[in-house]
Amino acid sequence: MINETTYSVITATGSYIPPREISNEDFLRHEFLDSDGGKFEKSNEEIIGKLEEITGITERRYVSDDQVVSDIAFLAAQDALESSGADKESFDYIIVAHNFGDVRADNRRSDIVPTVASRVKHRLRIANPRTVAYDITFGCPGWLQAVIQANYFLKSGDAKKALIIGAETLSRVSDPHDRDSMIYADGAGAVILEARNSGPPIGILSHAVRSDTLEHAFMLRMDKTYNHKCQDSDLYLKMDGHRLYQYAISTVPLVVKESLDKIGMTLDQVGKVLIHQANAKMDEAILKRIYGKYSAANAPLHVMPMIISRLGNSSVATLPTLLDMMAKGKLKDHQLQSGEIVIMASVGAGMNINSIVYRVP
Repeated sequence: MINETTYSVITATGSYIPPREISNEDFLRHEFLDSDGGKFEKSNEEIIGKLEEITGITERRYVSDDQVVSDIAFLAAQDALESSGADKESFDYIIVAHNFGDVRADNRRSDIVPTVASRVKHRLRIANPRTVAYDITFGCPGWLQAVIQANYFLKSGDAKKALIIGAETLSRVSDPHDRDSMIYADGAGAVILEARNSGPPIGILSHAVRSDTLEHAFMLRMDKTYNHKCQDSDLYLKMDGHRLYQYAISTVPLVVKESLDKIGMTLDQVGKVLIHQANAKMDEAILKRIYGKYSAANAPLHVMPMIISRLGNSSVATLPTLLDMMAKGKLKDHQLQSGEIVIMASVGAGMNINSIVYRVP
């Protein structure tokens, strides 16, 4: 008789991609300023062209003025439920990853009381009091960290099924005078994670996480607008882009390798590498460094599907949205195959990094 082990398996996916398309040309009339409030010598055409060259972003999606994070988190959750046919009352956990809560178009203050997860559970009309709903804020790696947490619940026998959502409206917290505002986008993605007994290893096989706060805690932070003439007291998302890039390309590969080393697996067994869609050039550099850890001369870019060019960086939503598009055949040549090994990795504010190794059932 084969001994079976409990594994955590993704049984359904969902997403909400806002229909409002914002092209790079929409930024041509913006007044971009440096951190000292001064104007750049370069024209907006040059600034936008350089950002597109570095990040790969040509357009991004923003929510409508009447939407907030809990709205789009609900829509992604609803999509996952419809994809699965699951009983909504059967969830043991609903975990929502975000960083700013509900930020309204007419008020940029974060609103997280009640939690976004509670709001989603309410919108889903789930009556079961044993469906525990809570939020996690962990920077861009928040959704993957929520998956890691849920994996512990499922493997311990504490739970059988969890709904894990990543949702963000970065357009509400980006400074229109900051060039980096062109990177940010809105969106939501969700997965249903279930406990499944199996002899052969399936689902989540291992994970690795690290937090570097001593020297790197404030590379992403909140601060005032670059327009020093503005009396606005609101805080906006700020980034030390060059330092973050160097940190990410040197550290993410270490965490990915750690997650593989834990189960004695090597990179040649991996079919897909899904990296948080933050910056196309950075993700390519990370992939090359990952393969460099295994003395590979070249990194095959075809193993890393990318959606950032059209959807921008929606923080915690990028990975679950990417998964949903792959699961539903919306990305050419990037379907998920049974038995395939998939790496998922993310890096973001904290600074936090995580990685999981997943075998598609």
